[in-house]
Amino acid sequence: MTPVVLGVSGAAGAMLALAAARDMARRGIAFDLVTSHAAERTLDIECGADALGELCRLASARHPALDVGARIASGSFPSAGMIVAPCSMRSLAAIAHGLDDNLLVRAASVHLKERRPLVLLAREAPLTLAHLRNMTLATEMGAIVMPPVPAFYHRPVTLEEAAQQIAARAVDLLRLGPPRARAWMGEVPGQKC
Repeated sequence: MTPVVLGVSGAAGAMLALAAARDMARRGIAFDLVTSHAAERTLDIECGADALGELCRLASARHPALDVGARIASGSFPSAGMIVAPCSMRSLAAIAHGLDDNLLVRAASVHLKERRPLVLLAREAPLTLAHLRNMTLATEMGAIVMPPVPAFYHRPVTLEEAAQQIAARAVDLLRLGPPRARAWMGEVPGQKC
């Protein structure tokens, strides 16, 4: 299977990166990893000292954020899609405006120019008009902006359960196989109170 790119920016919600990596590993999807400097700090703060190590162990390859000459910076590198989890507003703005100043943003730009799936787990609240406009620009270029909103109808008990469902949905959006996220099954007709 063609590999995927997992980008991790410095927004809060680092557990989403781990959940996406674990989900891809369970599905047998190889992925190249690129993390921003801020992401490494956030992973440590939110998920613990070994979070980055686990990501690296799950990845097929890891590329430094400043290495804009890495293979994922080129459209000639075959990729089945890219997920940015979480996607900071800074990374979103850079992607939306084509400011390829680091490998994470450059890899996202490659996915847009090659018309490959790009899923952005945009993480911020509340949103400013600039955030909304950047989301619109990214969407108009072909990205899928997926704020990491929990599927409350599944009644997740822990943050980890919610993150797993969000990550599975993001991976499903790459359309690499049958969907694995828990689907809404609708209400049972004829139930009484």
